[in-house]
Amino acid sequence: MRATIAPVLAVAALILTWGRDLPPPLIVLVALLLAAAVLSAVHHAEVVAHKVGEPFGSLVLAVAVTIIEVALIVTLMISGGAKTQSLARDTVFAAVMITCNGLLGLSLLVGAARRRIAVFNPEGSGGAFATVITIATLSLVLPNFTTSRPGPQFSPAQLAFAAVTSLALYALFVTVQTRRHRDYFLPITTAGEVIDSEEHVDPPTERAALTSLGLLLLALVGVVGLAKGVSPAIEKAVGDLGMPQAVVGVVIALLVLLPETIAAVRAAARDRVQTSLNLAIGSAMASIGLTIPAIAIAMIWLPGPLLLGLGGTQMVLLALTVVVGTLTIVPGRANVLQGGIHLSLLAVFLFLAASP
Repeated sequence: MRATIAPVLAVAALILTWGRDLPPPLIVLVALLLAAAVLSAVHHAEVVAHKVGEPFGSLVLAVAVTIIEVALIVTLMISGGAKTQSLARDTVFAAVMITCNGLLGLSLLVGAARRRIAVFNPEGSGGAFATVITIATLSLVLPNFTTSRPGPQFSPAQLAFAAVTSLALYALFVTVQTRRHRDYFLPITTAGEVIDSEEHVDPPTERAALTSLGLLLLALVGVVGLAKGVSPAIEKAVGDLGMPQAVVGVVIALLVLLPETIAAVRAAARDRVQTSLNLAIGSAMASIGLTIPAIAIAMIWLPGPLLLGLGGTQMVLLALTVVVGTLTIVPGRANVLQGGIHLSLLAVFLFLAASP
């Protein structure tokens, strides 16, 4: 019952508080509703995932979160002025670091802590990670080295090319994940058994699954909308602490990715590490592969330049994530050490975001 009521209350609170300055007591209430919406989103995502099976279940949550995240970025860019010129870059990079280090590291740590070794399919996870690396480099690194426009930005033609390429790679990955090589993305237990469905649990009815899908979308709207509602309080706190403006994007990205984080940890605790990696790497890919094309279209009417190129420190962190992630995924087996390394990289990213 709580999983049904929470999305409705979250959206109602979003409608009542949209565009208003909230006093501290209301900010606390909105934060509580935000947490309830996150837990509700996780529940309904698991219901849908159980109905459609892997890897479709992971794909549903990753795409749903990313589509609403794109809407949030565009909304903030429309109303934010010059200070939001780098918002898309900061949000996408934060999502990549949180998913490829935080979600991946936490999943490996939980899976390996319970069963000593976390086992997954390197063919599927490796292909997904390679796609993330390619799209991230194309969208976030190359703008620093092109010469058609001054600064870390693409020309309109370059931006259009990057958008089409990102979307094409994402579409190709989804085809491979869901059709041609679906078995590469199915969970593997530590005993080496491939799991094509949940054991001993009857799947939900079609009506229950469709209801959960609708409530999942409603909950995600509430999560992202309420995250935007509390963002002025976050911005004020960040400013009072003397931190860079980019920290706001990091905090909002952390809030938006909470449903996937909880779902990934739950899957790892059930010895479904591959499902956790599908969520982690798939979310990073969806974030870039869908955000860049959407922002490219939005730039037709949005004023001002779009700054995409990462700074030197960010490029070093991205390169280190690529190297460590490759060494982690290639063997298809990991222990708590690899999980700890990825979590330490996330900690470095968060620390340098607050203290560059």
